[in-house]
Amino acid sequence: MTANFQALIGGKWIKKGSLGTFKNINPANTDDIIGEFPACGKEEVVKAVASAKEAQKKWALVPAPKRAEIIKRAGDLLSEQKEEIARLMTREMGKILIETLGDVQEGIDTAYYMAGEGRRMFGDTVPCELPNKFGMSIRQPVGVCGIITPWNFPMAIPTWKIFPALICGNGIVFKPATDTPATAVRFVEILLEAGAPHKLVNLVPGSGKVVGMAMLEHPDIRLISFTGSTQIGRVIAQKCGEYLKRCSLEMGGKNAQIVMDDADLDLALEGALWGAFGTTGQRCTATSRLILHKAIAEEFTRMLLERAAEIHIGDGLEEKTEMGPLINKAQQETIAEYVRIGKEEDKAKLILGGKALTKGKYRKGFFFEPTIFTGVKRHMRIAREEIFGPVLSILEAENLDDAIATLNDTDYGLSSSIYTRNVNKAFKAIRDIEAGITYINVPTIGAEIQLPFGGVKNTGNGHRESGHAVLDTFSEWKSVYIDYSGKLQRAQIDTDK
Repeated sequence: MTANFQALIGGKWIKKGSLGTFKNINPANTDDIIGEFPACGKEEVVKAVASAKEAQKKWALVPAPKRAEIIKRAGDLLSEQKEEIARLMTREMGKILIETLGDVQEGIDTAYYMAGEGRRMFGDTVPCELPNKFGMSIRQPVGVCGIITPWNFPMAIPTWKIFPALICGNGIVFKPATDTPATAVRFVEILLEAGAPHKLVNLVPGSGKVVGMAMLEHPDIRLISFTGSTQIGRVIAQKCGEYLKRCSLEMGGKNAQIVMDDADLDLALEGALWGAFGTTGQRCTATSRLILHKAIAEEFTRMLLERAAEIHIGDGLEEKTEMGPLINKAQQETIAEYVRIGKEEDKAKLILGGKALTKGKYRKGFFFEPTIFTGVKRHMRIAREEIFGPVLSILEAENLDDAIATLNDTDYGLSSSIYTRNVNKAFKAIRDIEAGITYINVPTIGAEIQLPFGGVKNTGNGHRESGHAVLDTFSEWKSVYIDYSGKLQRAQIDTDK
């Protein structure tokens, strides 16, 4: 029997949306139906926003340290249920169990970090230019926040957004990806169990074209926080501009790992494998390009080819599996199309993989081989466009300047990595690489929640998630002046001596 999951609208769980229901399947085994979910529409969005708006007025009056106690309890519950949630997540989106355990751990870490911010949320106190006058700045809630999250990190990314939004005193309308609604339901259940007001947090599963657009157009949603493709992000930015909504966008990447001739090649190899094929390449921070110094290019390519050919592909719940399936059939077809494009581009050479796995134990899932191209040049599409799958392009560089220039020659700027034993080269890379994140002797994936996360160029619009920087997204600054002189004092106005 198919399990029935529910949406949370106005403090009530509903089994069916105004547009009916939709099913969620296991991408490793299409016979495995995770559940049936309400397909919500504009009607549910309207109710959800009204509920969040009303509840937010009371929530904003709860002292931030008390809000933090609820977030802390949510972190405790996530910790207690970590493996159960991770197994559910692997079933619905495919990545291997150690990765989904890590996904939940990010949510736990974010909960505890944001609970700490409940006793901080620092503002500034500054001297005023007039006597007997005091100046300070404080954080105020934005109001109702629309949260739109992707399928590849179905617990971590919602916590990145919702925990800081709640700490800052906001109401929530949450639209998860239609490929991963089960993890979202479990997260919202935990928030309620931890003590979040039922009407404050609203879960509205459904399509982006319907639910997402209704959120963008609703006048009482004052902020949209979105993680997803750059193409969709542009549409969201345009709509938010039209309605003058605050808008935080975390979008695509075309991340590169540089390996210099003085690098520890064994260490760099481990980084390249993890960065390119972890999560089946379905991360915005995945290593899509490998830039090798020409002196070590042949040797390193040989090492990489040997190891990548041994990656064990299968169901993410099986202990021996190192790489799971792609999220769905459409993604499998997209990856196949990029392989076709790569094979036809100039002198790019396919040296590993390149095919969907559709037979035997793979016939009921959306699997794809680890894929590597050599001879790739900067101008090629496989070197410039986000593929979001297990496809790695190898480019060569003459020296450090050439490697950095190659890395920067993209419309994106999320994550970057360089392997070198030379501290001078490392600091030059830190200075000159155009990216929101730079790793030294670490792969392009693995960000921690206590530092800002986000990118430059077409990767984002200047906002950051994680760390204390995310509070600037989910709060409004208010400047406060207190004059206790007992008379009118006019700032910046000359007075007679």
